[in-house]
Amino acid sequence: MSDRHVYRRTAAPVAGRRIRSVRPVRRASARLSVARAGAALALLASAGAIYGVGASSAFEYAGLRVDGAVYTDPAAVETAIAAARGQNLFRLSTGPLRAALAELPTVAGASVGVQLPGTLQVTLRERIPVLVWRVGARRYLADAEGNLFGRLGDKPPAQAADLMVIDDRRAASVGLSIGSRLDPQDIDAATRLASLVPADVGSGASELQVRVTDENGFVIRADPQGWLAIFGFYTPSLRTTDLIPGQVRLLRSLLIGREPLIDRVILASDTDGTYIPKPTPRPKPSPSPAS
Repeated sequence: MSDRHVYRRTAAPVAGRRIRSVRPVRRASARLSVARAGAALALLASAGAIYGVGASSAFEYAGLRVDGAVYTDPAAVETAIAAARGQNLFRLSTGPLRAALAELPTVAGASVGVQLPGTLQVTLRERIPVLVWRVGARRYLADAEGNLFGRLGDKPPAQAADLMVIDDRRAASVGLSIGSRLDPQDIDAATRLASLVPADVGSGASELQVRVTDENGFVIRADPQGWLAIFGFYTPSLRTTDLIPGQVRLLRSLLIGREPLIDRVILASDTDGTYIPKPTPRPKPSPSPAS
């Protein structure tokens, strides 16, 4: 390795001043050392390996694993991320896949990961049903925001077995489908009334059924007693769902001690209500005397 001497330039001598001598500065050679050369070679080897993995067909997306699918059809998940089929997992962007999965009606969110050599791991966070909304023979899952996000078949999952059913008999509800959203007043009233059990209203019934009709709005029917309690219609301001707790107390006061005699209860407000007794059965005619 050769050494070079570098001298600093000084200003022209001035009369009467002493000139200082300057030592030469020794600089290292620009040639690569053995250590640097080895590091560069290692980097090149790593880059080549990464490129080889990224270009290898052995790491292409070929399989799918789905977790968290209770109400979501796995086939719908595979269709939603079909664009990833055949892509190399090392170069796959999962953001668009998560966005595609979030478009499924049953999915509130999802995560997508990679399992080598060629499997995508999808974990779903599904919407949580609070009610079953029945329109004729169709049964929809409804979440707390009123979204109808799924439809129950003949064999519903066990998680839906204990959900209360709202029987919607309104003419306009025929048009409801997956993706529809119920009015806030409807879902609020339905969840409040569906949470009631017979003991809450002082009834000896085995079951309370909640209906919605064009004629009476929200109605509770007791089974097997057969009486109806008409709670009515609710609006955002004039007749809000805040009436319901008072209506429930009023219904209880009207049923206790006279439930077997009641045909229907009309709850005009949380303080104003009345009941209609069951018709008195007509006496059977006496058989005519034998001639």
